[in-house]
Amino acid sequence: MRTAHETQDEKIVIIGAGQAGFAAAAKLRALGHAGSITIVGDEPLLPYQRPPLSKAYVLGQMERDRLFFRPQSFFSEQNIELILGGGATAIDPASHTVRLHDGQQLAYDIAILATGSEVRRMPEAMGGSLDGLYYVRTLEDADRMGKALQPGRRALVIGGGYVGLEAAATAAKLGLTVTLVEAADRILQRVAAPETSDYFRELHREHGVTIIEGKGISRLEGTDGHVSKAVLSDGQEIPVDFVIVGIGILPRTALAEAAGIAIENGVRADEFGRTSDPSIFAVGDCASFPYRGVRLRLESVGHAIDHAERAAEIIMGAETPYHAKPWFWSDQFDCKLQIAGLNVGYDRVVVRPGSQPNAASHWYYKGDELLAVDAMNEPRAFMVGKRMLEAGKSLDPAKVGDPSVDFKALMA
Repeated sequence: MRTAHETQDEKIVIIGAGQAGFAAAAKLRALGHAGSITIVGDEPLLPYQRPPLSKAYVLGQMERDRLFFRPQSFFSEQNIELILGGGATAIDPASHTVRLHDGQQLAYDIAILATGSEVRRMPEAMGGSLDGLYYVRTLEDADRMGKALQPGRRALVIGGGYVGLEAAATAAKLGLTVTLVEAADRILQRVAAPETSDYFRELHREHGVTIIEGKGISRLEGTDGHVSKAVLSDGQEIPVDFVIVGIGILPRTALAEAAGIAIENGVRADEFGRTSDPSIFAVGDCASFPYRGVRLRLESVGHAIDHAERAAEIIMGAETPYHAKPWFWSDQFDCKLQIAGLNVGYDRVVVRPGSQPNAASHWYYKGDELLAVDAMNEPRAFMVGKRMLEAGKSLDPAKVGDPSVDFKALMA
């Protein structure tokens, strides 16, 4: 084990200025790292939070300045150098250098890959190069889309995952006519049980969103280069003014791969965050890591923070491996969804009625083992489920499904 004294003068270069990159830098300074810390970011902006972009920010409920994690003064006071607006173009593990977009070389003792993820784009052959297509990943994306979100316009959302549903909810709240198309048999099919899909389908329909499931996009067509129509796989045509694309994200691994670092569903990291090169760590969306006998990659703010902070602790001499405690959230209309755990491998879902009409919780089990919980406007269910999962305990499924049994009795 290396001690903090042995690492305190090392040069650390963090590639990526998102949630994970910021969290790693802040934690290193909090732990007393005295060496140089440099964050390299693609965008010419201070590190900022992304979840509000498609919700509070475009709805006008959050000012631009509130998106930033910290003001410039924080980075100056903490002696964290920011190199923004171009990013890194190569890593040379042999010489321990990072090449920047302008040709500058940065020397490092330790590098942290926090490169995040990028959106899947519509292929050009399907109309992906038309104007009027919006992706929500960056602040610039949100600003562009915000200008299109005008009442009365017709918005098509492609993709029925949480990103697509959140975008659809935002557009509907702003008074647009919204149609969402999901190629799978049901919305949220990849990530949630049918019961949760049913809840959100009904929620959206109550707010005027048209949901089309089991039909993919054959192509997008345009007029004078701007999208004007979507043709579905069955030939149905939908006139549109613009399209929001939410068909998933991909880990950004190109830098690591070009440097000869092992890739496996993202940049392959061990339980301590180290890649196949022991001087390079990978954290957040871009990294896969061991979890309960499998290799996992998580896309969430909570994981990005926890993973990055644990890597900082390891760099400073800690020996405790990273144990993910997955949790997620989604805000749609008047519903706050909170998810604890991972439902992979579940064989039944226990539905617990909520404490109010628009509330419920869905508990995922494999046999009698609790795996996860989806809590819709039920923060107490989320907290109980999260606490049990982190303690490695389960709750009696029969009691969970009985609303007359309160949560105190469930945990007894």
